[in-house]
Amino acid sequence: MMKRPASIWSIVLMFVLSANGCHTLAEGDISTEPVIAEQNFENAIITLPPQPTGTPIPARPSLENISPVFWYSDPIPLGVQASFLSDEHVEWVENDELADYSLKIVQSVDNQDRVLIQWVYAIAAAFPTIQDEIGLERVVNCWRGSCGGEFRLLVAKETLPIFNALWGEADPKSVLVVPAEELLEKAWQERNLRAILPFDQLEPRWKALRVNGISPLDQNFALEKYALTIHWVWRVHEHKPIDFAETPKTVITNRLPEKFTSLILTGTTALVRQTAERMELNGLDYPLRDIGEWLRSTDITHVSNEVSFFENCPPAVPVRGGQRFCSSPRYVELLTLAGVDVVELTGNHLLDWGSEPFLYTLNLYTQNGIQTYGGGKNLEEARQPLLIEHHGNRLALIGCNRAGPDNIWATDEQPGPSPCDMKVLEELIKTVRDEGYLPIVTFQHFEVEDFMPMNLTLQEFEQTARYGAVIVSGSQAHFAHGFGFYQNHFMHYGLGNLFFDQMFPLHRRQFLDRHVFYDGKYLGVELLTTILEDYAKPRPMDEVERAEMLEDYFRVSGWLDTEKP
Repeated sequence: MMKRPASIWSIVLMFVLSANGCHTLAEGDISTEPVIAEQNFENAIITLPPQPTGTPIPARPSLENISPVFWYSDPIPLGVQASFLSDEHVEWVENDELADYSLKIVQSVDNQDRVLIQWVYAIAAAFPTIQDEIGLERVVNCWRGSCGGEFRLLVAKETLPIFNALWGEADPKSVLVVPAEELLEKAWQERNLRAILPFDQLEPRWKALRVNGISPLDQNFALEKYALTIHWVWRVHEHKPIDFAETPKTVITNRLPEKFTSLILTGTTALVRQTAERMELNGLDYPLRDIGEWLRSTDITHVSNEVSFFENCPPAVPVRGGQRFCSSPRYVELLTLAGVDVVELTGNHLLDWGSEPFLYTLNLYTQNGIQTYGGGKNLEEARQPLLIEHHGNRLALIGCNRAGPDNIWATDEQPGPSPCDMKVLEELIKTVRDEGYLPIVTFQHFEVEDFMPMNLTLQEFEQTARYGAVIVSGSQAHFAHGFGFYQNHFMHYGLGNLFFDQMFPLHRRQFLDRHVFYDGKYLGVELLTTILEDYAKPRPMDEVERAEMLEDYFRVSGWLDTEKP
């Protein structure tokens, strides 16, 4: 037999043999606890299961009396390679025919397969890409040289051999191969490139495309149904010395649901005027009927409710003189039906009826299990970040009111929204970062009726990102605004309304930003787009409406060069 030098990717199987003796899982279970080898390898990710309390640890199958055992493997992910050590009882061979056991790449598995690795890949484009979805068949055809002139593929050097084994040798004219650290910049330089990369290597300046209707960023992601879940399965040969088919199995993956968190940020909500009237006529859930599932299915749902609840609030009417707003306490039901977890208290109408309704509103939120930030009973409370831990992801929500009027701002004696003080904001961001939280800052900034905000807003959003906020979001805008990045920090200057009755053509368009975190890292945002109907009820945009909106906002953000006709 020919001995093959133990390359780092090949060493995986020795560790698996040892792991199988130390950890037991039922078939189909996925491991949860990380195990990192002594070496430091970039992007190394390996997950193995915890041992249940009181469960006997099965003995490791002994190879000492049957050494050597011959193994062969197809290429495996870099994140797995880095976490395995060699075994002196295993000898590596040059091809599958010489091996006792082989680890083979497959696109799909059947009931007879014993899966070792399930690695989830994404198809991604530069963030300002209008396309939302791509079919697997188109991707495979492009890999093999039939891209149709519409796009080309982009892969890192370590990803290339995996998909070569799966789909055949890549066509060099259709597939561009670069170092992993150059993928993102290359995709932004050449906007027709579509990158294939591991799900956990996504970052905010990527846009993950749906593949056959499924995205790895989906809340209820079905790993087995996704076209770019790649499997490595055991192949056992006739002269096997140990029957691995009967050995307890460990599945290694880079997409664990228990490490995933989604947060949806929304724009202005004011349950008043015609919105309130429609709720009275059609039911308190009326505004939710077309987008409720988006809000309820997200792990953490945010609403910026700019109006206090008031027991003596006048009945809802379509038009009321002045701009003095309040909502019936019954309308809190809309928020509970929407699954709202967090309400931002930076709005400039919260004290329209004085301090008592605002304090009543704080108690009403507490009674309904809704957390708040950005405002409070006094200045100290108003400035407190809201700290959230979910699936190991630690988020800190910080909010403040920049626009005023200053007589509504919280003081040592008065309740209200937190005033924006950039020095205080810098200190808050530093404090939560030092404690291991990802800062998310939402502003009630100055309002403008335009696609982009005033220069002061642009400057202060970037300043906040420089302080370390991973997301900076504008809750003030009735007219949705564009985007920006500071390095990998995402800035959305204004999302537009959520539940408010402005039916002017461009005010009807709204963003709901669904942010995704994985294993303590901010991966990026999925832009949900809606359009307001009947003064109260947002609905998801159709494909044409959505494409037009994205084109408008990517253009005003400076990311599309062509002028709109």
